Amino acid sequence: MLPVIRFLFKLILCVLLALTVGFGYLAVRSGDPIYTFYEWISPARFQQYDKLIAAVAAQHRLDPMLVKAVVWRESRFDPQKYGTAGERGLMQVSQKAANEWARENRIDNFHDEELFDPKTNLEAGAWYLRRALDHWTIQPEPLAFALAEYNAGASRAQRWAAGNETAAISKKDFLRHVDFPGTRKYVESIIERYEFYKRRGRM
Repeated sequence: MLPVIRFLFKLILCVLLALTVGFGYLAVRSGDPIYTFYEWISPARFQQYDKLIAAVAAQHRLDPMLVKAVVWRESRFDPQKYGTAGERGLMQVSQKAANEWARENRIDNFHDEELFDPKTNLEAGAWYLRRALDHWTIQPEPLAFALAEYNAGASRAQRWAAGNETAAISKKDFLRHVDFPGTRKYVESIIERYEFYKRRGRM
């Protein structure tokens, strides 16, 4: 009986070791070990908005994996999240950005509370992200510039680009000028997550 118990104990240890190694690999590849673990044990939370994200992303000519990476970073897929500066919902859309979106799209009687609706939030956030990307099309790697604008505003992004929107600047040089550590980490973490989704081949 004792040899059988030892065998089972070793088998359990081997399985746990294999799971740990596999999880560690995913964590390194995705850039966030804690939420990679959550996604692994509770995939429904991380996939519940995939169809909606794909539909909204298509409307705004965005890669759905990018939009999902922004949602992942901004709210961890919590549609009721309320940010410290009043940002709301999945993509943590600010009141200013939401009002610009509503005005541009001729949406009357828009109220900030509507940003807690996933579809409304994704539409406003995707619109804002698309506008930011279009703003930086001159750059060889516009994504970093657009994400910095999404997080910290257009005026700060322009300052970090040395006030020059017509000359090409490398992503590395741009990020070196970003003097908000939180914004720099924000940009890097979304790009890492976006690359993780692309390597995985799905959202």
